Amino acid sequence: MISDEDLISLAKVARTRSYAPYSRFTVGAALVTAGGRVFTGANIENAAYSPSVCAERVAFFTALHAGARDFSAIAVVGGAAGEPLRSFTAPCGVCRQVMREFCADGFRVLMTDGEQIRETTLGALLPESFSPDNLRENG
Repeated sequence: MISDEDLISLAKVARTRSYAPYSRFTVGAALVTAGGRVFTGANIENAAYSPSVCAERVAFFTALHAGARDFSAIAVVGGAAGEPLRSFTAPCGVCRQVMREFCADGFRVLMTDGEQIRETTLGALLPESFSPDNLRENG
C-alpha cells in the first residue's frame, strides 16, 4: 500500500502540470483506491472561470472513467505558481461534494504545508452532507 508521504509526493508532481494562468494558484491531487491504484489531477483554469476544474475533480473523474470506485484517500497540495508549499490547501466545497458522491465520511484527506502532513476526513470537512443515501431513503 502507498504511504501518505508517497501520496503527497505524487500530488506535488501533479501540481507541476497545473494550468493556472489567471489565479497563478496551482493545485495537485493524488487519489488512491482501496486496491492501491493512484490517479492524479491538477487544476485547469479557463478565461471564463466557470469552466475551470479543480485538481481533486480531475483525479476523481479520471479514476471513475477508468472504472475505479472504491477510494481510500486523497492528497491535496496547492500554492502560488512556482513557489514552494507554504500552507495547507483544503478541497473546495464543490470537490467535497464530488468526494461525498463516491466516498463515506471516513474517507481520508491529506494536506501538507511542505513540512507537516495534516490528515482529516471527509466527514469532518463536510458534516451533515447530502449523499446518494439521502435519495435512496426517499425513493
